[in-house]
Amino acid sequence: MNAKTPDNLQSHQVSSPVEKDASGNWKDPKRYMWLLGPALPGIGLAALTGYALAPKKLKALAWTGPALVHGIIPALDRAIGEDQSNPPESAVKTLEQDKYYDRIVKAFIPTQYAMTFMGAWLASRKSTPLDDKIGLTLTVGAINGVGINTAHELGHKSNKLNKLLAMAALAPTGYTHFVVEHNFGHHKRVATPEDPASSRMGESFWKFLPRTVLGGIKSSIKIEKARLARKGKTFWSLDNELLQGWAMSAGFFGATTLVCGPRAVPFLAAQAVYGASLLESVNYIEHYGLLRQKDKNGKYERTQPEHSWNSNHIVTNLFLYQLQRHSDHHAHPQRSFQALRHFEKAPQLPGGYASMLLPAYLPQWWYETMDKRVIDHYEGDLSKINWDPDRKEELMAKYADYAAEVAAEAKARRESRKSEAA
Repeated sequence: MNAKTPDNLQSHQVSSPVEKDASGNWKDPKRYMWLLGPALPGIGLAALTGYALAPKKLKALAWTGPALVHGIIPALDRAIGEDQSNPPESAVKTLEQDKYYDRIVKAFIPTQYAMTFMGAWLASRKSTPLDDKIGLTLTVGAINGVGINTAHELGHKSNKLNKLLAMAALAPTGYTHFVVEHNFGHHKRVATPEDPASSRMGESFWKFLPRTVLGGIKSSIKIEKARLARKGKTFWSLDNELLQGWAMSAGFFGATTLVCGPRAVPFLAAQAVYGASLLESVNYIEHYGLLRQKDKNGKYERTQPEHSWNSNHIVTNLFLYQLQRHSDHHAHPQRSFQALRHFEKAPQLPGGYASMLLPAYLPQWWYETMDKRVIDHYEGDLSKINWDPDRKEELMAKYADYAAEVAAEAKARRESRKSEAA
């Protein structure tokens, strides 16, 4: 919530080629590329429409969603590479005041609903083959999973309309409690063992998933009960944001089932589970093994750039409203996506978030990709890692020799810098 960029972020900001308009102000080189975000449900709707018109000839269109998320976007990330633009601090206020970006985010929701309804109608037809129903479910679930990121962007804004729209974007996945838990739970406890949305080193995604789902729901209920109690209201008050969100989901699921019939129910449930799992897989990626240290009084240090895994791959950033510039987001939770900056000194993933999804699902692949990266980040100091308590001793023994090598190299670098400075 800081109005001013912390020194530790400012000093690590990457400079970029200066883009200016006719008046000499900084110009966003991605201004029209951001339209890819709201275009995503449009792509899904177009694919489902094509499938509806020619289900046999255009059968592959039923699988558009997983092909985009797990194939096309990661491939484009690798081909196009990283973003070279970074807004300067002087441009942040102007970017924040530009309503164009706010409209882009909100434009996602109407097409999202149309696409979800179209998918439910197609999946509920008797003539739709089972394998096509699976593809349709994954396509709608994938795009609704990305829609959760739309809700993330809107949910950080303070006015009631944006919060309601955030819950509307979450309603198709039934994950509306995210608005409460993310803002008032995760941002407070991020990169600590107490946070259900921060994964621990050695913890597989499949072990993390039930912990974060159940922990997030429990946390949101606790947070909302406390908020209402401060206002002298009970949990069953009409002012309860959890009940409002759950009512939205129930209304959407009920209306869709009423129109499409009971065969839509398994489709709606399955796409919601897949969409929500995509959100939690991103949560798994964002803070894996990272830990805020405690001071002598046992209080956690303030959230720093080093407590989030970042990526600057441009294609995923365009679709996810720069969620991958995650350190700046945690430093400024209410800052809009177009004003977020990339910082080289923040921990960097080997690929974009989309590229990291499949490794996250396969524990051995994930551990081989990330565990040594966590140790490198902490310069071999294993005491600074957020460990899975069930595997801590095993992994500390496994990586002891590697950590010692990393620590020795880090010490040598520090001594070299001291000698050069002297």
